[in-house]
Amino acid sequence: MYLQDYLIVLLLMCMCSCVLGATTIFNVMNYGAVGNGRTDDSQAFLKAWKAACQAQVNSTTVPVVLVPTKQTFLLSPLTFNGPCKSSRIYMLVSGNIVAPLKTAWTGKQINAWIIFSNVNGLVMKGNGVIDGQGSSWWPANPCKDDPTNGVNCKGPTGMIFQSCHGLRLDGFSKINSPGNHILIMGTNDAVVSNLRIIAPGDSPNTDAFNISSSTRVQIRNSFIATGDDCIAISAGSSNIDVSGITCGPGHGISIGSLGGGGFDVVENVRVRSCTLKGTLTGVRIKTNQGGKGYARKISFDGIKLEAVDNPIQIEQFYCPLKVNCQNYTSAVAISDVSFTGISGTSIASNVINLSCSQTVGCTNIKLDRIYITSSTPGNKVFANCFNAHGKATRTKPAVKCLLP
Repeated sequence: MYLQDYLIVLLLMCMCSCVLGATTIFNVMNYGAVGNGRTDDSQAFLKAWKAACQAQVNSTTVPVVLVPTKQTFLLSPLTFNGPCKSSRIYMLVSGNIVAPLKTAWTGKQINAWIIFSNVNGLVMKGNGVIDGQGSSWWPANPCKDDPTNGVNCKGPTGMIFQSCHGLRLDGFSKINSPGNHILIMGTNDAVVSNLRIIAPGDSPNTDAFNISSSTRVQIRNSFIATGDDCIAISAGSSNIDVSGITCGPGHGISIGSLGGGGFDVVENVRVRSCTLKGTLTGVRIKTNQGGKGYARKISFDGIKLEAVDNPIQIEQFYCPLKVNCQNYTSAVAISDVSFTGISGTSIASNVINLSCSQTVGCTNIKLDRIYITSSTPGNKVFANCFNAHGKATRTKPAVKCLLP
């Protein structure tokens, strides 16, 4: 190992020894990895993972899979499976990891590049860069040219964490995913912090974080610049806390879309102390017509806007493909939503849009201390709302359908 690796491992050992005990290091180089960025190191990673995951450890020992610094590791699509024998397992990403180009994915799993499945107590941290090489997918992505293709035209998700309870992600950079960068699904008690998620603003479907069917998830103190949602909170999720996010370019921070998969629910979501710069939307809730379920107990607090398009939105008529859009009588119910302390500038004229279902309106919507002006000096801004019910105080522009 390089000196930097020794120092990082030593620091990790000190951290672990204070909490759990000693560490056992499983360096991928010792399992056949080459690290030249051209040789496929997937099997070496899987061997190191299997050794760490199945290691006979006692209650005071923590296994650590080491991805060493000053190396670049090419990984084909692969899955790190659990459960592991240790209650906690580390993957220390000091070096860089790259995905194959699109032409090299033949015969591989097509929905995702790297999957962690059923690994409880996983800690993935370090200052390395995980590069999905998405540019080989984006020019041919039919979503850019034909939106009627729908979700089937999306590139593979960069990383999926499925049923990884007690997950911790910290410090590394995830860039240029073919599709969504990170999907957390079916996971309880996850903390994500200090990540950098980056892709060009025109890269299609490159959401930074998707959270699905998960509870007690924190995403905090991270920088995001992508071509789609910075954070999307999807059906089955609850007790989600998002804070300290800088987002832009991208499509803002979204709840949904909901209602496309039967009875969809999201509740107890808090988004606070975030900055949105040049995003296509700001903070929003989007539901499909004809769906069922609810989105409730959601708050957006302390949001700063810089030249944001569509800053505040509730959209119960969401129809992303703009094809066969219909006005159904059923809808996902939206209630107990607050927008507080949101200020800054917008490139749009309609800066607050509460567009609720004609038959299932939005209830207990609260706006307070909302001050949004045009990014073009002298231009006027306005609010629009339909069948939204609640209260608006200290809000400019005024939201006439809500009581003062």
